[in-house]
Amino acid sequence: MSNLNNIEIHTAVHDLLHNAGQRYTDKRRRIIDILIRAGKPMLITDILAKAKDMPQSTLYRNLLVLEETSTVVRVVTNADSGCYELAEHLMGHHHHMVCSKCGVVRDVVVPEGLEHELDKALEKVARREGFTIDRHQLDLIGCCKNCK
Repeated sequence: MSNLNNIEIHTAVHDLLHNAGQRYTDKRRRIIDILIRAGKPMLITDILAKAKDMPQSTLYRNLLVLEETSTVVRVVTNADSGCYELAEHLMGHHHHMVCSKCGVVRDVVVPEGLEHELDKALEKVARREGFTIDRHQLDLIGCCKNCK
C-alpha cells in the first residue's frame, strides 16, 4: 500500500519536521520505524510494547509533534488509548474498518473504480453544499469477525 519506500518515508518525515521547526530525533525515528514495520494503525500500548525503554510520556509528546506536522494521524476508535498510523501521503490512500466492540482497526484499500465513483459522489454532495473537498477519509464502523 505504501507509496514510498522506507528511505523515502524517513526523508519525507525529516522534511516535514524541519519545515515545522522540529528535529528528527532518534526517538521520533524509532516511532516512525515501528509504524512502518507495522504497516497498520497501532494502539499506543502496542507502540510502547515495541519501544520498551521509551517512557509513555515521551511517546505521547513525540506523537503530538508528529501529528501536528502531518506525519502521523490518529484513527478514532473506541479504545481508551489512541491508535496511530503514518499519514496517508506517506503510506497511500486507504480507508478503515473499525470494530465498535474491541476497537481493532484494519486498513482497507477500495478498488480503483469504486474509489473513483466514491470521489464523484462526494464531489457532487460537496458542490451542492458549496463545499470544496481537499481529500476524504472513510471509516466503516461495525463488528469484526472475532466480536460477532
